[in-house]
Amino acid sequence: MRIFSLAVMIVALAAMPANAQMGGKHRQADDNKSEHKKPKVDEAAYKAALERIPEPKEKYDPWGVARPAEPAKKPK
Repeated sequence: MRIFSLAVMIVALAAMPANAQMGGKHRQADDNKSEHKKPKVDEAAYKAALERIPEPKEKYDPWGVARPAEPAKKPK
C-alpha cells in the first residue's frame, strides 16, 4: 500500500506543471474580454500620419560607424 500511495503522489506531482500550462476555464474567460477592448485601426489616419513623416535628406548608413572613413582622393 505504501508503494502504491508513493506512486500516486509522484504521478500527481508530475501532472501539476502540465495542468498549469493548460490554463483551464479561467484563461478562456480572459481571452474573450481582451477581444472586445482592441481599438479599431483607422486606415485614413494611419496613412495621414505616414505622410507627415519628413523624408530624410541623407540616406542612413547603419554600418557607417563600423567602416573606416574614406580617404581623400589624391589628384594624379
